[in-house]
Amino acid sequence: MNVEVTPLPGIGVRKDFALRSGRRIGVVTHRDGQTELIVSKSDDPDACLASLPLTAEEASALANLLGAPQLVAQLTEEHRDLPGISTRQLPIKSNSVFDGRTLGDTAMRTRTGVSVVAVVRAGQAHPSPTPEFTFTAGDVLVAVGTSEGLENALKILKNG
Repeated sequence: MNVEVTPLPGIGVRKDFALRSGRRIGVVTHRDGQTELIVSKSDDPDACLASLPLTAEEASALANLLGAPQLVAQLTEEHRDLPGISTRQLPIKSNSVFDGRTLGDTAMRTRTGVSVVAVVRAGQAHPSPTPEFTFTAGDVLVAVGTSEGLENALKILKNG
């Protein structure tokens, strides 16, 4: 996928790419920190068909929605030939007892046999988190293990 980066003098930077349909989708990052999700015409990237301003929190949520599934899909494909091994997204919700606590506090691997291979925060993957990695509400853990272990890991994150 070819992402084009276009400086917008006095405004910021546009990063976009062509969809299979021909339209272009991208993000404009303004100099003042504002973010816009944009859809442009295929034949004229400067002709914006739609623009959605996003708060930092909204941009972060969208990045998590798009980033975690991509990572999980890649890991699932890599584990396809390993029977009994699955990959799953495990969210840290705002009411989670682990919001503000560390991976080590969960004792996840000891209690379930599940390994947390990455944490996606604000669209950025943090691979191989250490036991000292502190969770924040909105994080998405990418975990690998048996189906039973992953179910138990989800229960731990919900109930402690």
